[in-house]
Parts: sequence; structure tokens; C-alpha cells
Amino acid sequence: MGFYKHETAIIDEGASIGVESRVWHWAHVCSGAKIGCGVSLGQNVFVGNKVTVGDYCKIQNNVSVYDNVHLEEGVFCGPSMVFTNVYNPRSLIERKDQYRDTLVKKGATLGANCTIVCGITIGEYAFIGAGTVVNRDVKPFALMVGVPAKQIGWMSMFGEQLDLPLQGEAEIMCPHSKLVYKLEGSNLSLLEE
Repeated sequence: MGFYKHETAIIDEGASIGVESRVWHWAHVCSGAKIGCGVSLGQNVFVGNKVTVGDYCKIQNNVSVYDNVHLEEGVFCGPSMVFTNVYNPRSLIERKDQYRDTLVKKGATLGANCTIVCGITIGEYAFIGAGTVVNRDVKPFALMVGVPAKQIGWMSMFGEQLDLPLQGEAEIMCPHSKLVYKLEGSNLSLLEE
């Protein structure tokens, strides 16, 4: 098997789960899910059929990862955060053919109780604050808060806020990792390591 499964967890036949992953109490992984290595699925997590979860992701308690959501390596999903997969759901109207893809790129953090509205991309190492509602694409390294989400700053790969304006020309070194970031216009990138 190569991964840990709590006795109360349900893993449907056909699901793919990488080595050293952990599936905790009352989690449910559907048959079509593809889960990488070293992943942690907390208590009461649901993972749908058309879902990919990259290596070393952490999905905290009470998160449902619905069809058409794709998480790259090292994504953190905080407790009780929400994904959607239909933009305009109605109970009396079948819309399974209208699922929209959501991509969360490498290293991004989705804070507790935030909501990610379907059909968007969240950039590498972006940081979504607790309770935030995201309804449009998020740039790499962006720090987003509010309802609806608004960018208020930049975050390092280390997870610390960088002292940079939202736009302009600047460079800054992360005091923890010593990596250098370059701001050009309204985009932040990591300089060569």
C-alpha cells in the first residue's frame, strides 16, 4: 500500500495514492482521484473523481476538493476552506457538464475558511488570507485578502510578507531564505538561485 489510511477513511477502488501519504479520520477519496506522495488528507476531507493533488500537499480538516480542481506540489489548504466547481449552481438544474477547472499552482497557501470560486488559476506561492473570497486569477507570490479578494502585498516562498509596493521596480532579499525577488511593473518573480 505504501500510505497510511485510518480505519474510518474510505478509499474507493481505483484511487491512486502515493507513498507516505496519510488519509485521516472519516476522509473519502473517490475512485478517479490522483493523489501524490507525502500528502496529508485531514479529518473529514473529500476528494472527488476528477481531481489531482500534487506531492506534499496538506489538506486540512473539513475540506472538499471537488471535480476539476487540480493542486500542484506543496499546496496548503487551510481548515474548512471551500472549492466550487459550478459557477451558477441550482439544485433543480443539472450542470455537471459546466464544471470549470481550477488550478492552484505550486506552493500556494489557501487560508482557513477562504472560498475559491471555480474557473481560476492561483499562481505559485500566492497566499490567500483566512476568510477571503477569490473569484479571479491570482498572480504568483500575491497576498490576497477580503471579500472579494484584493491584493495587499507580496509573499516569499518562505511564507513571509515582503516589504514591496504592489507595483514598480524593485528587488528584495528574503531574510530567511536569502532568495532575491524582483518586482517589474505589477509582477513579482524570483531571480535565479
